[in-house]
Amino acid sequence: MQDTIVVRPRKIPDARLRLICLGFCGGGAGSYVPWADVLPEDVELAAICYPGREGRFVEDCAENWDELAEDAVRAVLSAADRDYVLFGHSMGGWMAFDVAARIEERGGPAPRALVVSSANAPSRGLTVQDMFPAQRDTDEQIMHWMETFGLLPQYVLDDPDLRDMALELMRADVRVRDTFYYRDGTRVTAPVHVLSGDSDEVIDARAPQQWRALAAGDYRHDVLPGGHFYTPEIWASLPSRITALYSEPALAV
Repeated sequence: MQDTIVVRPRKIPDARLRLICLGFCGGGAGSYVPWADVLPEDVELAAICYPGREGRFVEDCAENWDELAEDAVRAVLSAADRDYVLFGHSMGGWMAFDVAARIEERGGPAPRALVVSSANAPSRGLTVQDMFPAQRDTDEQIMHWMETFGLLPQYVLDDPDLRDMALELMRADVRVRDTFYYRDGTRVTAPVHVLSGDSDEVIDARAPQQWRALAAGDYRHDVLPGGHFYTPEIWASLPSRITALYSEPALAV
């Protein structure tokens, strides 16, 4: 594992399990770092950094979905030297599904569970409902979305140069997202756990059933308070809702 690609804020040499997180559109590994403090003591957080940001800033951003997916496969496999749960939020949910499927197809170590958060089922393909922000949006519209929903840290919002960088990164991710395609017939054998917000207007009402069809094994769907990023309190403690991280299911808060 390279520290610039697999970010482990609290390294646990004898960890029982690793939670590997894939980023959402415009996001980075840093969005998940605070979760290291709310995980069980024997579970290590590993947040994957995509090219073109944070510790990989000098690299070019991926040009299309396949390029980013293959980069993510390599990163996840480098961190799969022990049991792991694979997590993705929004666009990262599609990426986590695709990465898990590619690893299974190649005979690699499958995750103990695949957890997808605030994501429509990839089998329906890319729709207008999923294209938020959109390539046609103005800088002002995209920045408004990022300020409202994108979890931008305050220090980024307060710095014009960092705001410009965040905007450029979001546009790069949007271009990649818009090249997404579902490979017909793709399913995963790992247990699938879907999380969604009760007031998330982005998620199709049929998404739970559509995700169920993509799970060849166990399946679970939990509805949580809030919108696309839930409530701040739920987001901050989201790992406590991932039952696969616990020897016994975590109690609802």
